[in-house]
Amino acid sequence: MSFAIAALKKGEGRMLKAGGMWIFDNEIESVAGHFEDGDVVHVHDFDGYPMGKGFINRNSKIRIRMLTRNIDQEIGESFFRERLKKAWEYRKKTVDTKSCRIVFGEADFLPGMVIDKFSDILVFQALALGIDRYKEMLIRMLKEILKEDGIEIRGVYERSDAKEREKEGLRKVKGFLGEEFDTKVEIEENGVKYLVDVKDGQKTGFFLDQKYNRLAIQKLCKGASVLDCFTHTGSFALNAGIAGAKSVLGVDASELAVRQAQENAKLNGLEDRVKFISEDVFELLPKLEKQGEEFDVVILDPPAFTKSRNSIKNAVKGYREINLRGMKLVKDGGFLATCSCSHFMDYELFTKTIGQAAKNVHRRLRQVEFRTQSADHPILWAADESYYLKFYIFQVCKEY
Repeated sequence: MSFAIAALKKGEGRMLKAGGMWIFDNEIESVAGHFEDGDVVHVHDFDGYPMGKGFINRNSKIRIRMLTRNIDQEIGESFFRERLKKAWEYRKKTVDTKSCRIVFGEADFLPGMVIDKFSDILVFQALALGIDRYKEMLIRMLKEILKEDGIEIRGVYERSDAKEREKEGLRKVKGFLGEEFDTKVEIEENGVKYLVDVKDGQKTGFFLDQKYNRLAIQKLCKGASVLDCFTHTGSFALNAGIAGAKSVLGVDASELAVRQAQENAKLNGLEDRVKFISEDVFELLPKLEKQGEEFDVVILDPPAFTKSRNSIKNAVKGYREINLRGMKLVKDGGFLATCSCSHFMDYELFTKTIGQAAKNVHRRLRQVEFRTQSADHPILWAADESYYLKFYIFQVCKEY
């Protein structure tokens, strides 16, 4: 068993000391002892004070991902079983567990790992070298924990094909972990049925983080005409449809996503009222405005326009443009639901950008509610990267 001690530079480790989970390469003075990348090392402050243990990886700028603040805690099977059990117990108390995220990486004190449950299927994602080594054990233990609650897992699919792995010196991997199964999995959420493509869908196949935000728009959509932009596989559009919308138009640039959305509409018997088209939203909205179209509810759920600090300026332009166009298409007294899933577009900047858009088109916004990601994607205070989704609902009033 290797044993090594990483010592922080004097004055460094501020994020760690505030409760964060990461130590960056430039915060470390030295690493003494024998270790390999992916091993667990002890972390000491510059003066030798023990700070805990974490996975080390010299390939990554995030040099150490913390596992525990207890320097004496053994990192082995019982440690991981306890963490998984706590993650599952938390979900049982906070969300509908038919389909949910069971593990959300650092926010569940299991760095670099995501596990989503879609009905009786698990999707596993390892984003860090340390956790990647334990995947078979982690899957086996989670299956055992779920079985204690009478949940029999039918299959597991790995979606470790995210770009982040390259930053860890890992290659992208996807495929079955164990028995093969049909990778189109039917789930139900908020009374809406979906076919989730765990093999080829975005990320792990479906965006569970918007579960209760989708539910929140239902009450606004009864008898309404609804425009759902960046609809992906139709989730907001179908929530509008199931709530009794008069007509729904879902738009996405991906033809594959639109085909899946149409399948989902059929699955719910909504194909007559919920229609989907494949178009670029930025090009379509000005066209609709020119045609004099207006909607009772407009929903904007764009992909992250920025994944780094360097591209924030362009992202702000994108969010301002899309919100400005969306507001122009809302009938006087109608509603706008708008969100950002970029961690770098923080609450203050997103709020300010929406305010600028409203000012530019002479609309007055009455805030109905502000929401974040579903509770199965917990926000760990001091681990800023765990807070990424901002979701507003506004009533849009024309200036009189």
